[in-house]
Amino acid sequence: MAETKRANSGTMKKPKLGQNFLADVGAAEEIVQALGDISDSVVLEIGPGKGALTQVLARRAKRLIAVELDRMMATELRYKYRLQPHVEIIEADVLKLDFRTVLNRTIGPLNDLRPLKPARVHVVGNLPYYITSDILLRLFEFHDQFDVIVIMVQREVADRIAASPGTRDYGLLSATAQLYTKVEKLFTLPPDAFSPPPKVHSTVLRMTVAPRFAELAIKPQEFIGFLKTAFAMKRKTLLNNLKKDYREETIRDTLKQAGIRVDIRAESLPLETSAEVFRRLEKN
Repeated sequence: MAETKRANSGTMKKPKLGQNFLADVGAAEEIVQALGDISDSVVLEIGPGKGALTQVLARRAKRLIAVELDRMMATELRYKYRLQPHVEIIEADVLKLDFRTVLNRTIGPLNDLRPLKPARVHVVGNLPYYITSDILLRLFEFHDQFDVIVIMVQREVADRIAASPGTRDYGLLSATAQLYTKVEKLFTLPPDAFSPPPKVHSTVLRMTVAPRFAELAIKPQEFIGFLKTAFAMKRKTLLNNLKKDYREETIRDTLKQAGIRVDIRAESLPLETSAEVFRRLEKN
């Protein structure tokens, strides 16, 4: 990424919610560009904080909904954009938000009475490191509402989300993310792109929502429950993990029928193979 002008962050104490605010103006532009053309789109921003992404989104999006947990920051943003009716600042916990209610209504004084024609929404955000997985799982729960998700997360977490089967980083988060989306790593930012600087690098991911339920012939909630069991203890074999929910003899027979070694671990199986094992076990 080309060298860009950085906002003057000065000195500040670490926020109580553990946030590290983006201070690189060029990076903010590049992150928003990763969403594609949003001139006719609804965009959901998660955790706008000081508003580095918000000011870019407000210029480009047809409608912007920014969800901020911190009351003071939400109030400041609401005041800043009070004359821009296409920008809505919501003070809420994103983990408890009913996205269908929030997204599928019009803005303005009659917003609760005039339902908006459902449209798939673009999502963007600099996610707090300590709840990245929780936020992603919440977004996946409402996946039918979203089109593309562009997020900035800790580099190590991004590596896990984008990891391929058979690699050290592949696990439950990888499998779940790749069940719901197509994941792309875009670029990585150094600590000094943020204020205050974190102790880690951050990576921007683009996740295009493309669920694989029909292709894999599985019911998502049941299959995710299976994946949680399969990855429960990373050092254990798939067989030993699955014994919690299935008879050992049934697991052995299933693995043999699928041509899979009994000493294999879940991290070695691509989603297609995991789905095959799940389907066979459910039939037995």
